Amino acid sequence: MNDRQGQVLSVVTAFLALFSIVGFALYGLPFFYDFMVTDLGWTRQQVTSGNALSKLVVGPLFGFLAGVVVDRFGPRRLMIAGIVVAGLALVGLGGVTGLVAFYFFYLMNAVGYVCGGPLPNQVMLSGWFDKGRGKAMGIAYLGIGIGGALVPLLAHALTQSFGWRGALRSLGVLMILFALPAALLVKEPKAPRANTALPVSIAAVFRQPAFYLLALGSMASIGAIGGTMQNLKLYLSLDRGFAQGSVASLLSLILVGSIAGRLLMGWLADRWPKKRVMLLIYAIVAGTIPLLAFAPTEPALVLGAFLFGVGLGGDYMIIPLMAAELFGLRVMGRLMGLVLTADGVAEAVVPMAVATLRDRTGSYSPGFFLLIALAALGAVAVALLPRRPLDSDAPTLH
Repeated sequence: MNDRQGQVLSVVTAFLALFSIVGFALYGLPFFYDFMVTDLGWTRQQVTSGNALSKLVVGPLFGFLAGVVVDRFGPRRLMIAGIVVAGLALVGLGGVTGLVAFYFFYLMNAVGYVCGGPLPNQVMLSGWFDKGRGKAMGIAYLGIGIGGALVPLLAHALTQSFGWRGALRSLGVLMILFALPAALLVKEPKAPRANTALPVSIAAVFRQPAFYLLALGSMASIGAIGGTMQNLKLYLSLDRGFAQGSVASLLSLILVGSIAGRLLMGWLADRWPKKRVMLLIYAIVAGTIPLLAFAPTEPALVLGAFLFGVGLGGDYMIIPLMAAELFGLRVMGRLMGLVLTADGVAEAVVPMAVATLRDRTGSYSPGFFLLIALAALGAVAVALLPRRPLDSDAPTLH
């Protein structure tokens, strides 16, 4: 297999893995929360607590370890295991009747996400591409947008035919069928060329203020996005009384917007300074959450959904591009393992905090104000990042 074929297959593999593990699982599971509230008698806090518990347990335990494995052995084998585990987790969630089983399969889903989701795919693409890395990442990350746009409509149709439990099982099987064949065929990327300006030791990264700004900005923005997406169907369906089909269409529209966002931001990332692109993305997220939360009319809600999707589309994609530019490729697995672990904590805590505020106050308004503040904090942290790559002799910001 020549380099060109390897690059193409790596993009296809990343696309399908992200389509399944992030598009179907991450964005598909919240579609079923209101069914769990009505059929199982659980609270909003309980249905969002599976996501919270799994990320708080799995992220710190496996996130950095997964990064070490990727740096040492490559991303392919980890990705294969993650795809299978994530798919089986959805099959299991389709049969739960109590919280213990619910938490167990959510933990499985989180393990699958860590092993087969953004981390190995980001490292794989960063290894296969030098020039055009932003474009490659943008194309691969379209998988999240397309999978996320399809899953509410597919889940709604499957629920109509098989009930919500049968729909969850079907999605789990489809995840494995879509993503596993390409992961079995793809080759490990070649080792990155040495960058003499940047040390191999991860300890040098910890001496850079930029690492903490990147982690803070990423945590805040990802937390705001996760808190919005994990609660949006509950809010629109149970609090505002939207029909299931209408909510499915709005959720799909968000992910359609994310497709446009990934294409646009991937294109911009190869032409603009990546800090400028990241700041634009974070500003869009901060500016559109109020539209989703407080839109007075349905057309305004539709506009907010699409624009929020544009920001969402670029958010996950720009983080590894910014990290690679600042710190180089040789610590990429360990660095992204740490950053994605921190993001996982935010994705765990923020959605459940919003749901808890709703259970206690009877309104989603306090939770949405929290999300707006977090998104704004993320934008401020990004604005303080350095514009140029860092080197080992310059531990302070340029």
